[in-house]
Amino acid sequence: MQIDNALYIVATPIGNLGDITQRALNILQQADLIAAEDTRHSGRLLQHFNISTRMISYHDHSDERQVDSIIAKLQAGTSIALISDAGTPLISDPGYGLVKKAREAGVKVVPVPGVSAVITAMSAAGLPSDRFSFEGFPPHKSGARKQLFASLARDARTLVFYESPHRIVDCLKDLAAEFGEDRPLVMARELTKTFETFLSGGVAQVLEQVLADSNQQKGEIVLMVSGYRKPETGDELSPEAEATMKVLLEELPVKQAATIGAKLTGEKKNKLYQWALDQN
Repeated sequence: MQIDNALYIVATPIGNLGDITQRALNILQQADLIAAEDTRHSGRLLQHFNISTRMISYHDHSDERQVDSIIAKLQAGTSIALISDAGTPLISDPGYGLVKKAREAGVKVVPVPGVSAVITAMSAAGLPSDRFSFEGFPPHKSGARKQLFASLARDARTLVFYESPHRIVDCLKDLAAEFGEDRPLVMARELTKTFETFLSGGVAQVLEQVLADSNQQKGEIVLMVSGYRKPETGDELSPEAEATMKVLLEELPVKQAATIGAKLTGEKKNKLYQWALDQN
């Protein structure tokens, strides 16, 4: 069946070529052009499936003239398939600007779903998946990375990050510092490939495994951190103490509210202080 004039967002395998869909193959074969993140890299994929469709380059560093040229082709009736090096385009990959302009120009944009490293990793991680947040690559420098992690440390959702092999050790150290060494974490590496690996445990345990095996510092990595859970102390505040603290926190900083609250309620100051922090 002949495809329409449109911009097709085509997911490609992240490792195992058997994961490509029949629909993706049909689109890549029938499109007038394929816009690829790296034409040399994607050339190997097309060669494997005997696809001879002409490729053009589109990536993070493409300028406005390249984007405008692609839009003009689409408006003239050309069908174009957008692919990234691997996985679903636009998920931590280039493409946002092109798709935005295409929609603004009235061009039809069609998603062709398939593999995504985020979903692939989450499906086998054994972590809560009813609510999760994809955070992309953390900042390269430790200071900015720690600042990001500190802002997410009390997020109740499972957090998903991509990370580069040469930064994985430092990243895990910063995670341990901001999330705590015992926070449950799963590290997925080389998904769907020959040396696919899942490591799990507390952050410190996973870091220890990575340091002990240099092979774990190679390949493409997805980190999944369990969301924050309030400690189960078994010693909850009384309704009266909670009510007192809520009133105090409306007017006072946490430390001062805990000090005064301890005097008014007889509860321990540290317990009140922790309770106040957990309300944020």
